[in-house]
Amino acid sequence: MEKALASHGDAELILKLYELRTETVMRQARAWFLADFWPETAEEFFTVLNEFGSQRNAYLRQVVSYWEMAAALVLHGSLSADLFLDTNGEPFFYAAKLAHILPEIHAQRPGYMGKVLKLVELYPAASAMFEGMKKNIAKMREARKTA
Repeated sequence: MEKALASHGDAELILKLYELRTETVMRQARAWFLADFWPETAEEFFTVLNEFGSQRNAYLRQVVSYWEMAAALVLHGSLSADLFLDTNGEPFFYAAKLAHILPEIHAQRPGYMGKVLKLVELYPAASAMFEGMKKNIAKMREARKTA
């Protein structure tokens, strides 16, 4: 990743993204995805994805669409990649949480989380976060099974 100084506009945008993450419903959605959403199979994932009108479906769509939007800002040059990656590990956590079923998800929804995953592909810092989080999540899954 090239190191370039972020602009004043980048700083304003990253702060706006942070502000949006603190909105009450967004916090609830992120907390649900973090703590309660642990699909073991693609079938479990698609149950929630196709459960239109449910709170779980709304939370899943809200979190994923938020991080896809943020990643798109980076991919289209509207936001410094360096600044984004220095301040946001969360989208890579969510992608890593689904990594074990992403091939099955992509069989039905090829572009699902595609912008976040494109960051993983393009930027070594994003790839390192994603890979580290996959290892941590594997440990968390094991701990959940024994709890």
